[in-house]
Amino acid sequence: MQNFFLNYLSFEKGVSKNTIESYSNCFTLFLLFFDSKFGINPDKLKIENFTKENILSFLDWLENERKCKVSTRNVRLGAIHSFAKFMQYKDPTHLDQWGQVLSICVKKFNTPFLVYMSIEAISELLKLPDRSTKQGLKELTMLACMYETAGRVQEICDLTPSRVHLQYPMTIRIFGKGAKERIVPISEEVGNLIGDYLNKNNLDKPYNNEAPLFPNRQKNKITRAGISYILNKHLIQLKKIHPELVPNNFTNHGLRHSKAMHLLQGGVNIVYIRDILGHTSVLTTEIYIRADSKLKRKALESTYTSILPNTQPKWENNPELLAWLKNLS
Repeated sequence: MQNFFLNYLSFEKGVSKNTIESYSNCFTLFLLFFDSKFGINPDKLKIENFTKENILSFLDWLENERKCKVSTRNVRLGAIHSFAKFMQYKDPTHLDQWGQVLSICVKKFNTPFLVYMSIEAISELLKLPDRSTKQGLKELTMLACMYETAGRVQEICDLTPSRVHLQYPMTIRIFGKGAKERIVPISEEVGNLIGDYLNKNNLDKPYNNEAPLFPNRQKNKITRAGISYILNKHLIQLKKIHPELVPNNFTNHGLRHSKAMHLLQGGVNIVYIRDILGHTSVLTTEIYIRADSKLKRKALESTYTSILPNTQPKWENNPELLAWLKNLS
């Protein structure tokens, strides 16, 4: 069975590196599941073990024992479906078995509420790092860069000075999912901040072109956990000063959501927002339209037509007529 997995991964040449890694992780977990639950070593796993019932047990194991989210469960199922389609051609003698696997449906779940902060809150957050210190300047630049570019956390971790263009028009070149590149414009204010940070850390020197833009103490690129630590540290500070500005469950991704919402509220075309975020389809970007109650209200108010009379009937202001009507009863 392991050979089939390896053949499949080598067969999927047109798939992105991230997708291949996701599929490989899925199969590793699948082998671990059989080893821990049924005592079947990876080299003993057979095609006959790849049944609908076992796949469902595997998916439940991911969700219940490994505490994976339903969305992660569905991603793993997507990898299994893709493998089953491949095996329909490689192993047609078990066509019915692969068809049964493909009949497994994704699990429905409620889309989580979109958590973001107001422009005022972002402004207050960026006032907290002490830019007079080297660490404070780094933290301010990183948080400002995350918001300004609406970059994913890993995209920010992977940035290097060579990807920053500080001549007008100022931009940052980001490599996103599927090795797709996008160029995101940045404001002059943020560009000057980045320039100051580069200069004070010698990152504007040619020999540091490919060094991490935001290194950790070991001079390696900062990790996702490192960014989370810095953001949470300042969120705790902000919550003490302005508790009403900090939503619950705000994460690194919340800065990306916040920028997208602010662009939308500012009237930027959703197609441009899609390109800035690096979404493949504008349908993905539409989550921000659905999440913005202010935008919905504004749209409804712009098409509002009054259905109520503007004035009261004349008889309501005629006391003699009202008295006469009362006498009739």
